[in-house]
Amino acid sequence: MNKNKSYICPVCGLDKLAEPLYNNTGDSSYEICVCCGFEFGFDDDFKKQTHDSYRKQWLKNGANWFNPKLKPINWNPEEQLKNLRIKK
Repeated sequence: MNKNKSYICPVCGLDKLAEPLYNNTGDSSYEICVCCGFEFGFDDDFKKQTHDSYRKQWLKNGANWFNPKLKPINWNPEEQLKNLRIKK
């Protein structure tokens, strides 16, 4: 793990993931995003959810933080989602 680098969650845009989501052979990190709760290697591999479908459901359900203790004050989901650079 590179302590100086963070990675962006492709579901919610949180830019604080500790590990690359997948290594160069395609193996998942099994890291869980503290914001949306997506677990790389479980939700996508075993539950067969795409990042887009999980994001839509997460937003539909109120974009609640998976670990609310880590939710920043004045958190703005629209601003965070801009990290994804998704065209609307």
